[in-house]
This record gives sequence, structure tokens and C-alpha cells, in this order.
Amino acid sequence: MFGLFTQNPVEFIIIAILLLLAISVHEFSHALIADHLGDPTARLSGRLTLNPAAHIDPIGTLLLLFVGFGWGKPVPFDPFNLREPKRDAALISFAGPGSNLVMAILTSIILRVAIYIPFVFLLPLVTDVLSLFVYFNVLLAIFNLIPVHPLDGFKVVAGLLPKKYYYDWLSLEKYGIIFLILLIFPFFGSSPVIALISPIINFLVSLLLPASHLGGII
Repeated sequence: MFGLFTQNPVEFIIIAILLLLAISVHEFSHALIADHLGDPTARLSGRLTLNPAAHIDPIGTLLLLFVGFGWGKPVPFDPFNLREPKRDAALISFAGPGSNLVMAILTSIILRVAIYIPFVFLLPLVTDVLSLFVYFNVLLAIFNLIPVHPLDGFKVVAGLLPKKYYYDWLSLEKYGIIFLILLIFPFFGSSPVIALISPIINFLVSLLLPASHLGGII
């Protein structure tokens, strides 16, 4: 991604816009579900918006732009405002990745319709952008479902666990950043997280994109 910034700034800007849009939908969905479940914390913090400026995390967003995976600014919520804290926290956490998967599916449908419109064929940039948006949404969803704090998957798993294991799982939260660094850092030439999530991402993208648009994406 950094090489693209220096070689093709226009393409980098398009990719940055797509990523920021995917992040905004992701974080807005966390805030929307939290508000729906009775916790106004995110709304009062100005996070119930699709404005990217409200959702940019300095580290996570820069990693996403220059490394290829990352996260947005975490959406705050107060479990004491939730009727079922264990279940509702999992629903709030899943809302972000879930919204990205929905966006990927909807964009895939639009793309499959668009390729049969003669005018769109005259604008390959349109279909390329739609294909990238599918990929970025799948990437953001799968990466954030990794069950390591502060990623969404950690609380999703917590909500699925029986109560007898729930608090033991939450006790791992303080080690989350260490686990995340171990997953991201390329100790042996490549990042372990890439080996972990790439097959899942490639499989989902291959289902969503027409075969003619897979080249250069996966």
C-alpha cells in the first residue's frame, strides 16, 4: 500500500476512500445496535454517524491504509445499560463485521448487475472500484472477527461461551494487544494473521465476485 502511495497517488486515494467508507459503516453499525439495545453512550459520544472523521483511529486506520489490515476507533458502550450484557455485548461487537459482510454482498449484487449494462463496460473503473469495495469489506469483517482483544471477535466469542467459561475468557483481555502484535508482526517474513485469514477472505471473495473480476483482487 505504501508503494502504491508513491507510485500511483490517485489509485491510493480511491482505495483510501473505499477503506474509510467501509470503516465508517462498520463503526456506525456498532453504535446503531448499542443505541437500539438501550445504551446511548455511542450516540452521546457522536459515534452514531457515517462521518469518517468520527471513526478514524490513528493507529488502526494508518495500518489499514499502509499495511492492509487494521481497525477503526473503538465505539464505546456501557454494559450496565444493557439488559443482557453478555449477549448484547456480543451483538454490538458482531454488528460491525456483520455490516461489512452485508455491504460486500450488496456491492456484489450491484456489480453483477452492472457488468450487463453496456454503459458501465465503457467505465472499467466503476467495476474495479466495486470489486475493491467487496474485497475491503470482506477483509475488514474477517480480520475483526479474530477472537483477540481489542478486535470484535473477542466479545463475539465471549457471548457464545457458557457462563462457566465466560469470565476466564474475559481475563485474557489484558493480554490482547500482545497476542495481536504477535499475529501482525512478520517474524518469519510474513505476518501470521495473513496465513490465518487469507484463505477465508479469498474463499468469500471468490463467491461474491464474478470470475472476470478476481484477477488482481485475490
